Amino acid sequence: MPELPEVEVVRAGLARWVVGREISSVSVRHPRAIRRFVGGPTQFEAALGGRTVRAAARRGKYLWLPLSDGQVLLAHLGMSGQLLIAPPATPDGPHLRVVLEFSGGGPDLRFVDQRTFGGLWVEPGGEPPDFLPAGLGHIARDPLDPLFEETVFISRLRRRRTEIKRALLDQTLISGVGNIYADEALWRVGLHGGRATSRLSVAQARELVGAVREVMIEALAQGGTSFDSLYVNVNGESGYFSRSLNAYGRGDLPCSRCGTPMRREAFMNRSSFSCPRCQPRPRSRI
Repeated sequence: MPELPEVEVVRAGLARWVVGREISSVSVRHPRAIRRFVGGPTQFEAALGGRTVRAAARRGKYLWLPLSDGQVLLAHLGMSGQLLIAPPATPDGPHLRVVLEFSGGGPDLRFVDQRTFGGLWVEPGGEPPDFLPAGLGHIARDPLDPLFEETVFISRLRRRRTEIKRALLDQTLISGVGNIYADEALWRVGLHGGRATSRLSVAQARELVGAVREVMIEALAQGGTSFDSLYVNVNGESGYFSRSLNAYGRGDLPCSRCGTPMRREAFMNRSSFSCPRCQPRPRSRI
């Protein structure tokens, strides 16, 4: 699933290509893509037609486009969702779900989703400047947000009775972090994901936040992490941070720091990757 860097790359592309443009028409090609919108395809199309896109915003892994009537068009990419800019004459692909056309010509905005876990929906927006929809009020700020309160986060983190990696994936505590960047940040600070959050010192927690921030900034500079053609930016281009990963997906390969073969462990129906030497398992967990 795309994490903060991948979603931010898409948001930046939307800000460049669709902000300030008026939506002339909308075509829902597959109703599952708008299943979170209770009005169905006809009302969804009517809710967007004639509205102008005011901005492109993000909170964690969610995107939204504030519209001129106070509503917002929200998007969650799920496992394989793509928001693509394409010329109007582009042939429909097999996984095209929704098409937005704009007044005055220019490229369309297309929602493509092979696995159909992602989706689009419309709901009332919040107040400027971020227009945060009420439905996203439970999503915490991410570590790249200028209003992210590091001291508050560290205090909440250390009060939790859980494992570090589980806490990092909790979008109500800190948003935008997923499996890949959690593993990368933990490798950088030499902590095993099974370490109890209550056993972290303030200094360790601060170092961990710094590592999360660093790895995301580096990933953003390389367009995010792509392992296949499912994650792309609005122009259909892949990111290259996968070439710089030190932990995720490197099971049995030598640790970039000490040379010890990396281990793969089952974690929440996924996999965690860590170095047995640099990140020893905690003797006791929660």
